[in-house]
Amino acid sequence: MCKQVLVIGYVWPEPNSSAAGSHMMSLLKFFKSQQWHVEFASPAQPTDHMTDLSQYDITTQSIQLNCASFDEYVQKLQPDIVMFDRFMMEEQFGWRVDQFAPNALKILDTEDLQCLRNARHDAHKAKRPLVQSDLHSDLAKREIAAILRCDLSLIISSYEMALLTDTYKVDPALLHHLPFMVDLTDLPSSLPARNERQHFMTIGNFRHAPNWDAVLYLQEIWPLIRKQLPKAELHIYGSYPPPKATALNNPKTGFLIKGWADDALEVMKNSRVCLAPLRFGAGIKGKLLEAMITQTPSVTTPIGAEGMHLDLPWPGSIATSAQDFADKAVALYNDELAYTQAQIAASNVLNHLYDKTQLQQQLFEKISLIIKDIELHRQHNFVGQMLKHHTMRSTQYMAQWIEAKNVNKNR
Repeated sequence: MCKQVLVIGYVWPEPNSSAAGSHMMSLLKFFKSQQWHVEFASPAQPTDHMTDLSQYDITTQSIQLNCASFDEYVQKLQPDIVMFDRFMMEEQFGWRVDQFAPNALKILDTEDLQCLRNARHDAHKAKRPLVQSDLHSDLAKREIAAILRCDLSLIISSYEMALLTDTYKVDPALLHHLPFMVDLTDLPSSLPARNERQHFMTIGNFRHAPNWDAVLYLQEIWPLIRKQLPKAELHIYGSYPPPKATALNNPKTGFLIKGWADDALEVMKNSRVCLAPLRFGAGIKGKLLEAMITQTPSVTTPIGAEGMHLDLPWPGSIATSAQDFADKAVALYNDELAYTQAQIAASNVLNHLYDKTQLQQQLFEKISLIIKDIELHRQHNFVGQMLKHHTMRSTQYMAQWIEAKNVNKNR
């Protein structure tokens, strides 16, 4: 049976700008591969780098926040599946879907756990370790509540799966581990040899706080690398570089802010080593997956590698301090044997954890199982039903208050 899928996006997909955009596109393509009708709706403004979804036979719709026009829209569309892009979209539109398309399967694509990323950011700014109380923030309460209100949440990291079940006590039946889906039949057929590659690189959306912090950390790390490799360069790519980033460009020291990359895989495959000194964050890292795809060994931190390789060897090195990071980057750059071993490790990780065919089949089976008896699935989620009860609908009442306020303001 052909299903109608509605995806409500926090932003319009930009697969060349961020890992989140790439992940969203893989989900949209999965829905289309089932011969389902797919519509992507978003309250965000269009951007220069957004994908033209019509080329994938995906329709689009602009929607408004805190506006009853969505009620009529979703009631007319009557989707079988509604997927929310990050918990904020569930807060905005989930209660409206419950009212006007109550039979729709509600999926939350978390991208990463924002409460975890935010908690780590706060701890980093305070120059202290993360503590348990950091994970009990108001943001965490909102995000976990959204997960509980949905029928299924897609969790990108194995670490976050464990955090949700062990710390937040979320029923595993409400969760599905879905890392990035890689088409292993479409990996680059030929790649430059080690001696054909040169320099170091990193890449990431400059608007993403962990990426910007990594650039600042590289200001500390790079002189330590450059001292040992005086002719090496560091090429820093990423979308939306602000003036404070371009001001760091320094050809004399080889610290080069390159900005937007038309093809991330192209610049990655021509670099010898990828650097990702991430000091906070969550989810899994698209740049490190792209490094594996292009057989580019990487040096990162425990947080950078978190949830990406289980117990398999990391395809490169994991470092815990600036000097350690620099030393391991130089060693990987110079050591042909270590380089080859990292490339072999990359292939192993891709084959074992990121096979699109296997991951898509698992997702299809999970969705089909829930849809088969969605009422029984919901009955087992008593806390979720309680959160949707009228006494708990703060998000609904806030939205309706804002809507009424806007109506009065425009009179």
